[in-house]
Amino acid sequence: MRALQLVLATANPDKAAEITDILASVPGLVVVPRPDSVPEIEENGDTLLDNARLKAFTLVEATGMAAVADDTGLEVDALGGAPGVYSARYSGENATYADNVAKLLTELERRGATVPARRAARFRTVAVVGLPGGDEVLAEGEVTGVITAGPKGEGGFGYDPIFAPDGHDGRTFAQMQPHEKHAVSHRGQAFRAVAARLAEWRNEPRS
Repeated sequence: MRALQLVLATANPDKAAEITDILASVPGLVVVPRPDSVPEIEENGDTLLDNARLKAFTLVEATGMAAVADDTGLEVDALGGAPGVYSARYSGENATYADNVAKLLTELERRGATVPARRAARFRTVAVVGLPGGDEVLAEGEVTGVITAGPKGEGGFGYDPIFAPDGHDGRTFAQMQPHEKHAVSHRGQAFRAVAARLAEWRNEPRS
């Protein structure tokens, strides 16, 4: 079996913790933090896949190691799919989680989307492992739900306090324990698929 170290493209401690936790299911896989010498990567792609690839292969080039990245977007029907690829910077380049949540709720109210039937949304994640030499492993995850009237719960990060996934009694991701969230979330789906594909790749005979 091939040993594999993966360097994280994200320096966001919340995302790093989730990704590391989910990928812990791959035996012998070691996830290492992004080196301090690698600056923040400008996410200027048109799609989630563009941004995930950009981040992964920037780290491959900078470190010579395999690298793992994702890009995630919250798509709200009443907002025409916004914020989408701009989710992390919805209210500006230096937006905080609270800033983005506040803008999203304000935009929904401004459009009169005040009842659950008009607040349908989905989270999508595209995860990419870039390998030296240019090969890649990629996977996607998606979960549907609704945007709640206001923040609920103390866990999670980002839009978690206002996203209630379908089929979970109206609880937001922020009201769930981490293992509950990982079991149903977009990022959990994407990285479990990546983990399975990495396990297959590591068991393939060397050429």
